[in-house]
Amino acid sequence: MLPRPEHVTCTDVESTIRGWRALARRQWPLALALALLVFIELSTYYEMVPNIWWQVPGTLLLGGVAVVAPRQPFDAALVGAATVLFSSVLLHVVDSPIPLAFAGWLTPSETGAVMAMMAYVIRQAPKGRAVAGSAALLLAIAASYLLRHKAPIDYEEGYTAPPTPLYDLLQADLLALALAVGAGLYFRGRDTERRRSLAAAVTAAQQAERMALARELHDVVAHHVTGMVVHAQAAKLVATRDPAAADRSLDLIANSGTEALSAMRRLVGTLRQAERTNGAPGAAGEATTDLGADLRRVAEQSAAVGPPVRLVLQLPEHPRPEVARSVLRVVQESLTNARKHAHGATAVTVEVTPVAGALRVSITDDGQGTRHDRGEPVGGSGGFGLVGMRERVELLDGRFSAGPGPDGGWTVHAELPLREGES
Repeated sequence: MLPRPEHVTCTDVESTIRGWRALARRQWPLALALALLVFIELSTYYEMVPNIWWQVPGTLLLGGVAVVAPRQPFDAALVGAATVLFSSVLLHVVDSPIPLAFAGWLTPSETGAVMAMMAYVIRQAPKGRAVAGSAALLLAIAASYLLRHKAPIDYEEGYTAPPTPLYDLLQADLLALALAVGAGLYFRGRDTERRRSLAAAVTAAQQAERMALARELHDVVAHHVTGMVVHAQAAKLVATRDPAAADRSLDLIANSGTEALSAMRRLVGTLRQAERTNGAPGAAGEATTDLGADLRRVAEQSAAVGPPVRLVLQLPEHPRPEVARSVLRVVQESLTNARKHAHGATAVTVEVTPVAGALRVSITDDGQGTRHDRGEPVGGSGGFGLVGMRERVELLDGRFSAGPGPDGGWTVHAELPLREGES
């Protein structure tokens, strides 16, 4: 009798908390600079400009969004643009002028927050979203020209500063935008170069470690095999004259062979452990006889570095070992692909249930794919990928399909026969 479906949700609360702490350590200079600008603006112009306090809600909200922008830069850009727009509408309704403007009719603190958000979205977001987020902020700046107006400040009695020419305003806008875009592109290029250098260094270290283990394995096996050859030759020479000595040589050969096999297992196990440690996060490594425990381990490892994973398991008691291993590999590689390519995914659902003499595997995510959308074979950990998954499933007389889901995201389906010869 099949067990009831098992539902497991894997989340990483501790990693979220650590993420916010790291963000606070990284962003406190920006938060301090924006707070200082707001203080200077209010303390300098609060007597000169009526209703200046109406600027405070929008300014504070915009600064807060800029500080947390590295977590979701595209969303932050959209929220920042909406904040500028609604703040401009509010200032227009209450007729509160801007004492000092830099980009558009934005205050210096608002300008700094918008520039920071634009730099973050250009640095971190995919190209399409970077362009869209920057365009939204530019439109918000343009809208401030129509909705806000600058306060005429009396510098001396009887003298009012003339309005700033539009040409000077556009110069200031272009300067601010050039700084923001340039900073974003510069750090985007640095990030790409750093990732490539890190990947090359990790690959080189892994290769060096594997070569060292291979040399050690060769030395150990050569040592034991040499002893076995020597004992075999000795046993052959004394077999007719001293059968007891030949028996002792055969015992030594058996012991040497056992020691050689044990040494090989230890070294190969070390190599596999190194691959699990240095390889892609969530690599399943060596499968056990408990498919449910293996799937839960893979889901927990994937959720620790990616979106939460929801497991729905209804497993037969004793599936064929090759079927269990293939199910584990399909789930592992699908989760790896989801982490790499399902941008913006909030959850991944893994279902493993029996149906009509087969074990059905379904992995779905709600992200926005990149290479998936073009139907290209995407490699997972170890280069398995969609092509490898299909080949493995079809070798077991199963069925495999992968493609965009009906409601977005990406879906992988596989059915593997529980008994050999069924399809």
